Amino acid sequence: MSIQLGLGLTAILLTPFGLSDAVSFDQSASASDPWHVAGPPTVISQEVRFSNAGASLVGTAYLPNTGDRLPAVVVLHSAGAATREAALYRHLREGLPALGVAVLIYDRRGSGQSSGSLQGADHEMLADDAVAGQHALAKLSRIDPAKIGFWGLSQGGWLAVLAAGRSQNAAFAISISAPLVTADEQMQFATSNLLAVRGFSQEDVREMLETRRAWTGYLRGTNPREVAIDALSKAQSKPWFNLTYMPKASDLANDQAIRRSLDDDPVAAVLKARVPLLFLYGGSDPWVPVAQSMKRLEALSGQRHNIESGIIPNANHELMFPVKETMQVNADTDRNDAPEAPSYFMLLGSWLSRRFPNR
Repeated sequence: MSIQLGLGLTAILLTPFGLSDAVSFDQSASASDPWHVAGPPTVISQEVRFSNAGASLVGTAYLPNTGDRLPAVVVLHSAGAATREAALYRHLREGLPALGVAVLIYDRRGSGQSSGSLQGADHEMLADDAVAGQHALAKLSRIDPAKIGFWGLSQGGWLAVLAAGRSQNAAFAISISAPLVTADEQMQFATSNLLAVRGFSQEDVREMLETRRAWTGYLRGTNPREVAIDALSKAQSKPWFNLTYMPKASDLANDQAIRRSLDDDPVAAVLKARVPLLFLYGGSDPWVPVAQSMKRLEALSGQRHNIESGIIPNANHELMFPVKETMQVNADTDRNDAPEAPSYFMLLGSWLSRRFPNR
């Protein structure tokens, strides 16, 4: 089912959670600062600690200052935004409590205040970390244990669906900018676009894809190690090589974790999750084959009635509107990139309000 923005959405979004109740004015604003009005503290927070698979995980639960039996969201991480301070999660910790929905954001294992390591952590372990967070959140007196679901963007979006299928009592999952193709298909798409965006030729793209096939062929066991080493040795002197997420020949290893993830089919996780699922994509996402992902969702929607999906026009992978797309990934983008598309916020709030109209 594809969801659309309608003229009545503002009323749908605001009315169920009574946002008007949170509006007040500070009569003590100083004459020298007449435009500054301090609102009430509508969001309260508390630390939440839990553990899974040898890691002690630390997060923060953000709740509205009033209300009981609250629905709640557990946040799963994108590859780069590993801690709760990342800008990517700001709209959740500020916006969802204002809508009457609590949210738990925790530091991923091996990051921030959480112990453990990503080394050797597969997708199932990361999903189970979030399920452990769900159980911890359910112990808070103001949370309804039957109304806790998962949210994630990019890798976190796929993990959110995986967690919903692995949890015994998840209520929903929201997947943002997560491909419904294998990791290998997604990376072929993304790296082809990355080279094109940076000004490389179609011949460069063709050579890159051939090199990638030699490397992944070795990981799968379909071609000898010598073929992969030869291809990587020739490619690593190319100016585009460092953009491709491939190892140098000297670093080539039969990485079991990468090999297992290459052909993981996200559709299997979708089929296992029996709860309501929302998939949202940016219409101008160079990292994810959105058209192919939506086609798969449409086919799945014919089999299952728990799936809704939508496209945010002109938005990129992070649901932003860059003047010029560069597909830049670094510490600054990991720390600062965050959704800015108004229709995304409205669709997210509208969908949650329909799940829990009476809180």
